[in-house]
Amino acid sequence: MSQLPVIVGFGGISPAGRSSFHHGYRRLILDKLNDKERTETLLDLATLMGLACYNDGGFINQSGDATEVNELLDVIRPQICNSTLIRRIEKECFDIHHLTFNKPAKINTEESIRFTLRPRQLPMNTPENWELKQLSATQTEVTLKGDLDVIFPDFREAKVQSAGQLPTGFKPGTLYQSRNHPRNLQMTVFSASDALQSSGIPWDKIADSVRPDQIGVYASNSIGQLDDFGFGGLTKYPSIGKRTTSKQMPLGYAQMPADFVNAYVLGSVGVTGGALGACATYLYNLRSAVNDIRSGRRKVVLVGGSDAPVTPEIIEGFRAMGALAEDKDLLALDGLTELNADDYRNICRPFGNNCGFTIAESSQFTLLMSDDLALELGADIYGAVPEVFVNADGHKKSISAPGIGNYITLGKAAALVKNMLGETSLQQRSFVQAHGTSTPQNRITESHVINQTAKAFGIQDWNVAAMKCFLGHSQGTAGGDQLNLSMGVWKYGYIPGILTTNEFATDIHASNLKLSNEHVEVGSQGMDSIILNSKGFGGNNASAVVLAPHITTKMLLKRHGQAAMARYQDKLEVTREAAVAYDQDSIKGLSQPIYLYDHNVLTGEDLDISDREIKLPGYSQTVSLDVSNPYEDMN
Repeated sequence: MSQLPVIVGFGGISPAGRSSFHHGYRRLILDKLNDKERTETLLDLATLMGLACYNDGGFINQSGDATEVNELLDVIRPQICNSTLIRRIEKECFDIHHLTFNKPAKINTEESIRFTLRPRQLPMNTPENWELKQLSATQTEVTLKGDLDVIFPDFREAKVQSAGQLPTGFKPGTLYQSRNHPRNLQMTVFSASDALQSSGIPWDKIADSVRPDQIGVYASNSIGQLDDFGFGGLTKYPSIGKRTTSKQMPLGYAQMPADFVNAYVLGSVGVTGGALGACATYLYNLRSAVNDIRSGRRKVVLVGGSDAPVTPEIIEGFRAMGALAEDKDLLALDGLTELNADDYRNICRPFGNNCGFTIAESSQFTLLMSDDLALELGADIYGAVPEVFVNADGHKKSISAPGIGNYITLGKAAALVKNMLGETSLQQRSFVQAHGTSTPQNRITESHVINQTAKAFGIQDWNVAAMKCFLGHSQGTAGGDQLNLSMGVWKYGYIPGILTTNEFATDIHASNLKLSNEHVEVGSQGMDSIILNSKGFGGNNASAVVLAPHITTKMLLKRHGQAAMARYQDKLEVTREAAVAYDQDSIKGLSQPIYLYDHNVLTGEDLDISDREIKLPGYSQTVSLDVSNPYEDMN
């Protein structure tokens, strides 16, 4: 009997804010919320962004004055809305008006020449036969002779000036002892902590309920940590005269989000790993978790991803590929002479007339359990993930071009929904969370994949959403954005519309699709399932099926019976009380990430080892060494 992997907690940080308790989703449909929900999400963003804080039973504004909540939000709501989601790149990331690009030059002279330069004009590789004389703080005299190849710093305006950035003012590294961690890993600590605490069950209780090796962590990103504290500094520092540190090499690896969670958040000795699959990376890690739980090898798995690619170097790389929406292309597309703030906010237009994707940063984690453990602990169940399908593209011409693998993954996902829930459920009560990158190529190829699948399964108007219109493309973590923010549909009843797309392109395939640039009201139980779709460079395709909580509850009732479900409901009330308490503390800015540095560090001498089990100090249960022989028929 396969265990059903159920979602019992989720959290993270994206351009929409904190993901747990649907706050990120709420930011997308802000005007559809009631006053209480809208106020909570705006306050949550305000404290994240440093625009307000909680003290002595009330909120204080940036001036330190106690202020009524409604009065406070009337003042800062425009700032919150303008400083979240996709927008023009802010100086917190880098200065778009003063990018450094080294420019090579050849100097040829037979006689000595003399000239003066300002300090920033001096070449980075000053040759030996240059004589330098400091004339003043702003001028250096140079004397040289001969044929010389030199590199001069050059400065220019960024050609790409938009990105999905974390809320302005949010600095995850200030919430714990970050010790020069790359931004990705700072985000990881916050997001993994948010997911764990959102479950409403203390981690110690969860860990004590299973053997240490029945816990898993699968987390990574698609391109590693490429800021100055990771691989970015490692490769850049020698050429600009800065010292390479001992941390840049290890902290740059793409599997490091999993390593940080094990070492500093969970203290896990269970299975760990980080699959890489370009834009499908999160779903690859989700697949590992689902397979482990279904097989019974694992009872608890934390799945995650963290990408922080809003750096000049990464943006330039994608721009050189022609993948990103450049300012000049948007000007030409819309017939404009200049771009304003609204133009940058609406630059990502999935399935519309578009000119490239918008890069983004995000960190997302999802906590999954086997169905029996979830009932035993009284976990709040947000849904279930029965399967994730992954297929490659076969032979390719261009390694970055899309191919045929996505037809297989999406077809299998639709077939599973049909076989599990019935044809009517698939046709009328499912929707697709599209990869939806906003490139002209993707709008054609992905719309064809989804449309052909809809035709094959008799779906007339398949609802298609595209989260990237709000958030941008967070690379390997994009599937986590899709998963964690989509679950809000089952709480609030709206499929977020593709609001940035005024009209859908005429070259897309949409005869059997329902694309909307308005939020679509479906009701909290109107959708039985979601299919998450990812298409990545290199031929990495993944489609995941996510079942609604009302469907999951019916399945659990059938498997475990009414008596077990009644006992579960009693425990669930306690869980929800603890979870709500965490959420309220977070809204007030009072909660802190879990970061256990130098905590319960064990060595081999601390272990009690026999031929039957290994006992670990500080862990409630032992690691069993009763390993069965899977090849008895071959002995």
